[in-house]
Amino acid sequence: MRAPFVHEATVGMAADGDPRGPGGAITLELCGSWDHSPPCPVAAHHTRAERAGGTVVLRVVFATEPEDEADVRRRIDQALHSGTVTSPDGVVSHWEFHGSRISVPTPAEAEHARGLAGT
Repeated sequence: MRAPFVHEATVGMAADGDPRGPGGAITLELCGSWDHSPPCPVAAHHTRAERAGGTVVLRVVFATEPEDEADVRRRIDQALHSGTVTSPDGVVSHWEFHGSRISVPTPAEAEHARGLAGT
């Protein structure tokens, strides 16, 4: 049975960079494509990005089998280490991976996480 988890990462990005880019890279890594039918093949997930100057904090709420948690976290970091992604409309986003950590869901994320675990 899938369980909910949260992965938090920080990237550096130019002021004109699209903060959705790193989340797109995560989607490509976990799903293999931008467009697919649910559920996500590796881990149902949702990424939220918040910019503070040149720093973007990403919170990835995901659900997977507990034995796959470490692999999903590794894949998220791998996607962010790439430092670039091209969106379906051809926009290229660049960033610099600063680090990541295990986190716990905020109260707002907890409800979403339960929904993801049920998919």
